[in-house]
Amino acid sequence: MPELHSKPLQGKVALVTGAAGTMGLAAARFLLEDGCKVALVDANRERTLALAEELGADAQPFCFDISDAEAVRSGHAQVVEALGPVDVLVNNAGILSNNKAEATDAAEWRRVLAVNLDGAFYLSQQVVPSMKARRAGRIINTCSLAAKTGGLTAGTAYSVSKGALTSLTFSLARELASFGVTANGISPAYVKTPMITEQLTEQQRQALLKDIPVGRFCEPEEFAHVVRFLASPLSGFITGEIIDLNGGLLMD
Repeated sequence: MPELHSKPLQGKVALVTGAAGTMGLAAARFLLEDGCKVALVDANRERTLALAEELGADAQPFCFDISDAEAVRSGHAQVVEALGPVDVLVNNAGILSNNKAEATDAAEWRRVLAVNLDGAFYLSQQVVPSMKARRAGRIINTCSLAAKTGGLTAGTAYSVSKGALTSLTFSLARELASFGVTANGISPAYVKTPMITEQLTEQQRQALLKDIPVGRFCEPEEFAHVVRFLASPLSGFITGEIIDLNGGLLMD
């Protein structure tokens, strides 16, 4: 059994997408605390550069389009050259669409799936060979309650993308378990991010709070705590699991 240390991920390399966002930044901070060198991957170049400077030398910025397979290949190569092989991949980047089926045009459908699903697949493809060769690694996907509910407030494209990401998690877990590599997902609902504060109306927020048994929204640090748990050496017997983080909104 792995030993417990104050910095259990000392010397490991983590790649976090959507790192300039609320949830990604919270995850990056915790992984840094646990000893990781962290590749901050985000499309927002200005904010990513500023955050890397704020977080210190163990956090480095990488800005590329995760929905583009060639950009991912090139970006991953830059990460490996700068930091070393990726030990922990956190596929967290995502975009929200609240449009239901009839209101979703082809461009929106393609863009949401490209970012939320294709990006996670392309990055997983890149890190898997090295993880398998070293017989160790963690893939952590940010899924969503919408995958199970069909989207209480989220739209069709978003719900489908998260359902597919859940299936990708299962597929990777099955494929990689014998190599010592785990793949798990976190299925949050209504974390305090701009998706809640800006893209839902006050009426929608109050209605949701009435339905969440704990009576509040999820804090970004609570999401990040699950990330650090799944990245831990002591989580190696957990794979193919989707951890619900919804305050009791859905119990199954």
